[in-house]
Amino acid sequence: MTHDTSRNLTPREAANAILRKIEPLTSESLPLLDALGRVCAETVTSPIDIPAWDNSAMDGYAARSDDLRDREGVALRVVEAIAAGQFPTRTISAGQCARIFTGAPVPQGADSVIRQEDASVLSDGTVRIDALRDVGRNVRPRGEDITRGTTVCERGEEIGPPQIAVLAAIATRSVQAYRVPTVAIIGSGDEIVDLDQRDAILDGRKIASSNSYAMAAMSRAAGAVPLDLGIARDDPREVRERLEQASTADMIVTSGGMSVGEHDHLRTLLQDASSDMQFWRLKSRPGAPVGFGMINGTPWLGLPGNPVSTMVTFELFVRPALRKMMGHQALFRRPTSVRLGEPISTPARLTHFLRVRLTDEAGTPVAHLTGPQGSGIASSMAKADALLIVPEDVSEGSPGEAFQAMRLNEAVHVTEVPF
Repeated sequence: MTHDTSRNLTPREAANAILRKIEPLTSESLPLLDALGRVCAETVTSPIDIPAWDNSAMDGYAARSDDLRDREGVALRVVEAIAAGQFPTRTISAGQCARIFTGAPVPQGADSVIRQEDASVLSDGTVRIDALRDVGRNVRPRGEDITRGTTVCERGEEIGPPQIAVLAAIATRSVQAYRVPTVAIIGSGDEIVDLDQRDAILDGRKIASSNSYAMAAMSRAAGAVPLDLGIARDDPREVRERLEQASTADMIVTSGGMSVGEHDHLRTLLQDASSDMQFWRLKSRPGAPVGFGMINGTPWLGLPGNPVSTMVTFELFVRPALRKMMGHQALFRRPTSVRLGEPISTPARLTHFLRVRLTDEAGTPVAHLTGPQGSGIASSMAKADALLIVPEDVSEGSPGEAFQAMRLNEAVHVTEVPF
């Protein structure tokens, strides 16, 4: 099935069209530590209270408030000692206390723990309370942290070290997590070679397949597993063969071959294949020739061949799709308000994504272009820590003017498309 692909979509429309077709992958049961960095595929509730009993927050003496109020210097008889890992054997009655250590269960009858530096041990088996600042304090109540039945990990929540700690505390040995997607990566073009042809690259006879490395690295950074299928020459048979090899992957991402030139066969093959094409071109710079569709049920994203265009469109469209596959709810980098540090001009009526570095000036992020913004200048992306979003209806900006930018090194994400 092929949709009407004649209309160029805005980047926002394209992102939404992609995500409508993407679903989270199936889940798998993982040992607790192996789930680190994955997304929880089930809602986990606690079968116990934590702590499971009232326990001491201090090394000291467990006593009754009634024996202590306004009675500084009172002597209490020590009836037992309770270490962490032990349980009390006696109830604390009037005039009594128990030696207790941090984390040990507080004996019945006691509601205060007087820290040891506020007490003096006497020779007759009693202890004198020298300060009353801890009356009614230093007892951590049962269930103070987590009560039985409380949700401790939400479906769609990323499992980080704190989540691991909480899950371990409730004796969770394994957890259901969404699978990590495999991304089939295909480069294209007779002029492109892998790094094993280093001499040809250095002699200027061939171009390194840097896009394949960029896409593999960005896939891995997003949490996915890249499957580099190499470079398809400008031959329909090679392109078809690579697409067949990609059939076992969860997503297919190609670079180049998206134009209508006589040597660009990808578009023709996909139009003829068992595919559901959604769009072929965007109102965006860099990254106008971007395609998306489903090839036998597998999402395919065709990115432009210029290196900056490849990396920018991967960030805008592939990365959010991968995050959705992994079960994340928030898919896009959080936008932040910045001020221009220099004038910009974008004459074409397209949404522009300029590569900028941000500096802090009096607490305000200020955006500076990383240099020339041509889509073939890969170093402009390497120097950037954000993408400045210039809307389609804006053709220029002056220093100090406010814009939105997406920080490329920030881990905070949002649910809504920010561009």
